[in-house]
Amino acid sequence: MTNAFDDREKAFEAHYRLDQETQFKVKVRRNKLLGLWAAEQIGLAGAEAEAYARTVVESDFEEPGDDDIVRKVVGDLRARSIAIDEERIHKQLHKLAAVAREQVVGEIGKKG
Repeated sequence: MTNAFDDREKAFEAHYRLDQETQFKVKVRRNKLLGLWAAEQIGLAGAEAEAYARTVVESDFEEPGDDDIVRKVVGDLRARSIAIDEERIHKQLHKLAAVAREQVVGEIGKKG
């Protein structure tokens, strides 16, 4: 009976780790997609857009939650005289979270 319990515990831990890893990948992908979207608003393309998107992803590690990434994108857009508010960025984040989840889960499915 102990082996069965240990096996279930190990399976639960593995599932939990996979869920946490997936959530992290989705959040990073969502942030990258937001960065690419903002880069398009600014007029960046190609390597410049990718580089900007990386700065957006990195900005999310400054503090817990999404406020740091929202501040960065709003500030960058406003610095280029693009009128935007935090609510629009939050809506874009929500929209892109669904896209990111679909992409990441699809990629995981292809590996499995």
